[in-house]
Amino acid sequence: MNGHKTSLLAVSLCCAAAALLAGCEDPPLPPLTVDQLVEDPVMLDGVLMKCNGALGAQRPVTECKNARIAVERIAAEREKVELAQREATFQRSRERLRQQQDLQRRQEEEAKKVDPYKLPVVPPAETGAPPATASN
Repeated sequence: MNGHKTSLLAVSLCCAAAALLAGCEDPPLPPLTVDQLVEDPVMLDGVLMKCNGALGAQRPVTECKNARIAVERIAAEREKVELAQREATFQRSRERLRQQQDLQRRQEEEAKKVDPYKLPVVPPAETGAPPATASN
């Protein structure tokens, strides 16, 4: 009977240990937020692969939704950056064109000006001779 109590005690301890270990299982991690996924593109890529693949059942539905929202936010942010870059490039090109046109306009104005020091020299008329007339 002493052996029976020992085996009963051993079985009870094993069951208690199994129950303890089962109860110590880590609670599921909360789903990643959109901000967390935007900040960590590697994590976002992994979540998307799992959501789109056969492992999608292992990921919480909210986390998959958050991943898709994060992708949309990243795309919108990139679009804003590209638009700003295009606008800056356009403004630089416009300024260069304006400067070229100003330079061309100044050169044309300079070409139209008369410089008295660059005029041809005309000999002075003789003082005693009558002026030449074209009537005849």
